[in-house]
Amino acid sequence: MSASAAEERALLVPDGLAGERVDVGLARMFGISRSKAADLLSEGLVQLDGSTAMKSDRLLPGTLLEVSLPAAGDPLEINAELVEGIRILHDDESIVVIDKPVGVAVHPSMGWTGPTVVGHLVAAGYRIATSGAPERQGIVQRLDVGTSGVMVICKGERAYSVLKNAFRNREIDKTYHALVQGHPDPLAGTIDAPIGRAPKSDWKFAVREDGKHSVTHYETLEAHRFASLLEIQLETGRTHQIRVHMAALKHPCVGDLTYGADPTLAKRLKLERQWLHAIRLGFTHPDSGEHVEYESTYPADLASALEKIRDAH
Repeated sequence: MSASAAEERALLVPDGLAGERVDVGLARMFGISRSKAADLLSEGLVQLDGSTAMKSDRLLPGTLLEVSLPAAGDPLEINAELVEGIRILHDDESIVVIDKPVGVAVHPSMGWTGPTVVGHLVAAGYRIATSGAPERQGIVQRLDVGTSGVMVICKGERAYSVLKNAFRNREIDKTYHALVQGHPDPLAGTIDAPIGRAPKSDWKFAVREDGKHSVTHYETLEAHRFASLLEIQLETGRTHQIRVHMAALKHPCVGDLTYGADPTLAKRLKLERQWLHAIRLGFTHPDSGEHVEYESTYPADLASALEKIRDAH
């Protein structure tokens, strides 16, 4: 491995690690995970006093432990990769509307190494608007990795400008279906509660006085013994907005363990994510000026969980 592709690091083994296996010492000394240490050893990138180390070797105080750490790639770089399960609902000169499956991020971000919508479109040969940050070019809306459903991406610069303003001015009809625990009271209503980052967490959000203005409208479509199916309209578009607002009402989305859902119910329904789906998206087409609307059906895991809820007595 070339010096430009790796970082060479070396440390003397301290007395406190005497007798430990190399993988254990490597992880502690260089601040990496045990699995990462094992990978480096299996690739022959670790040496003890000039000899290639094996995972089962034991450390001796004062010996020189050297490692070649592969340089980390840019986490915001777009990886062109076709993603199984992404469906194209509409495609024209200005926009492409997709049905996003669960487990796919919209664009690259810090800490995410999985597939992305943008990466899929690039790999599939789609032209995407160049407006916006490099990793978010053409993106005017986002869905959580764990949320499935319909979304629009802009291919042209004018479309990006028009739809970006439409989202900003709340001129987009965003409709979700959510299966929540219990029965909201009233059965239909509006949640107007500011949302900000949860204390002591970089990835979780909460209702808080100093948060951003957030408004969610909901209506009960079905009420069952353990849960209710809601239709939800978003007036604003904060990160995790529906999940946070429903949790604040003490009716979290079924399966949403991050925001207080019952793990026993989730396990019984075989749900590994929140029951939340972007079912419909309506907006004025940036070229024709006509109102267009696109819909997505429930994916298999959500449909199966809903049927189990309907059949529960």
